Amino acid sequence: MLTKILIANRGEIAVRVIRACRELGIESVAVYSDLDRDALHVRLADEAYALGGQTAAESYLNTDRILEVIEASGADGVHPGYGFFSENTDFARAITERGVTFIGPPPEAIEVMGDKVSSRIAAQAAGVEGVPGTTEFLTSGDEVVAFGEEHGWPVAIKAAYGGGGRGMRVVNSADEAHAALESAQSEALKGFGRDECYVERYLTRPRHVEMQIIGDQHGNVVWVGERDCSAQRRHQKLIEESPAPNFPAETRQAMGEAAVRVARECGYHNAGTVEFLYQDGEFWFLEMNTRLQVEHPVTELVSGIDLVREQIRVASGEPLSFAQDDIDLRGWAIEVRVNAEDPAGGAFLPSPGHITALDVPQGFGVRWDGGYAAGDEVSQFYDNLVGKLIVWGSDRDTAIARMERAIGEMRIEGIKTTLPADRAILAHADFRNGEHSTKWVEDVLDLSEVGTEPAAPAADGEEPEEKVRRDVDVEVNGKRFSVAMWIPASAAAPVAAGSAATAVRPRRKGGAGSAPAAGSGRVAVPMQGTIVKVTVAVGEDVTNGQTVCLLEAMKMENAITADKDGKVAEILVEAGQAVSAGDVVVVIE
Repeated sequence: MLTKILIANRGEIAVRVIRACRELGIESVAVYSDLDRDALHVRLADEAYALGGQTAAESYLNTDRILEVIEASGADGVHPGYGFFSENTDFARAITERGVTFIGPPPEAIEVMGDKVSSRIAAQAAGVEGVPGTTEFLTSGDEVVAFGEEHGWPVAIKAAYGGGGRGMRVVNSADEAHAALESAQSEALKGFGRDECYVERYLTRPRHVEMQIIGDQHGNVVWVGERDCSAQRRHQKLIEESPAPNFPAETRQAMGEAAVRVARECGYHNAGTVEFLYQDGEFWFLEMNTRLQVEHPVTELVSGIDLVREQIRVASGEPLSFAQDDIDLRGWAIEVRVNAEDPAGGAFLPSPGHITALDVPQGFGVRWDGGYAAGDEVSQFYDNLVGKLIVWGSDRDTAIARMERAIGEMRIEGIKTTLPADRAILAHADFRNGEHSTKWVEDVLDLSEVGTEPAAPAADGEEPEEKVRRDVDVEVNGKRFSVAMWIPASAAAPVAAGSAATAVRPRRKGGAGSAPAAGSGRVAVPMQGTIVKVTVAVGEDVTNGQTVCLLEAMKMENAITADKDGKVAEILVEAGQAVSAGDVVVVIE
């Protein structure tokens, strides 16, 4: 069995793995960026090492630094969580070449299945058909146009090495193809370090049903039931459940067997998810996620299997602790993702900020997997998942009622979250009848009346005080060490010129109140983030609703649009510039 595991991730998944390690008597090692110095996963781990930097690229995607920490810590295993390096072949190989165990599939399996184009080919070889699409990477928008003209519009451009809806664009006509491909490639590169994309047919009313599989290094592969993840916005999941509603037993069996065949085709072991689109009684292979999924807790609650514990066991060379016939799925589990987003009016705008209060529900059949506590900061630079609220019930109606009760008890202040939208979904007749699809939230669900209370300010009316770095020399048992200390700015002595202290710029507080009125011509950003691209020029004529710039916030690109017809008089930002909510970026006359 492994003795010390480094978690190459952050947030709730890092917390989840740390807890599993503790139960197994395994030491845990956390890594953190400058912004995550006081994060929950850092506080819980047995050891923690600084990566430096703020953005994901500067920290959690810094391969060289993570490899240094693996060596310094003496970790004999690495759990990648999900996102970041979890499906990165080069990272997996770099780990295994050092004699360290990668808690995931072999690099060769990631290479086949982590790339959604080659995974389609492998699935076909296993006798599992996918949605019609290309099996080569796109090189220009012309290829998107040709595919759309052949198969019909709309089509979907997808990141070959990504997931979670990032790097995905739905293209409704040939006119949109070139810009959509450029945007998808840009978002994929930032989120996954690779910008390869492919295109496939876009189904009109599919359900997203995925099958959990797990295999060991002794040739055993099993499926552990399905999850329905059809309640989505922007192709990202909001609510997941197991089992899938209105799902025939013979289809479940066929899908489970198909998932196992796909896994065996690429020599897969460890946990993974084979995703399918299901419509009108048929299912098609969509992709395989060669990692643990965000929604794994619903499978754990209906199966009684600790998937993270099993991941660590099989990575250590042990056989699965159960066979296919041993799996006994009972009851119904539902998970809602609590994201830092404002769902008012169906906009789902990112809502980073300081969590001033966080009280989670309790009671029979209720579980909370969170990555934050009261007092923590949700940064614009990372994924906006605060945590996951999961319930179990003896049947679906009981589970829905229990989730509604749990949401009613939950209190999060300081940021806006998706909980009001989750409540609206659970209450809708379509969801209760299992008649929703992946497009249902955006096309059918009415969120026009859904709003959230204003984010509560910090106790003193100000944002949390910044900390500054001080490099100091200390002596321990007579031995001299140079260490970095992070202390409140108000407690720091004046810094002499040329010192190593880090300069701190006070943070501005943005809010809706600072934004110009709609139609004023002073186009403002609705959230803090970073300008990715300015798409207009001074003197250019624009129309109401036309994109004037792209804003990246919480790993997603958001189009900022003109609020009236006119001519661009001023451009107040440039690519790479950080902005706060309410900042004016373009002036239109």
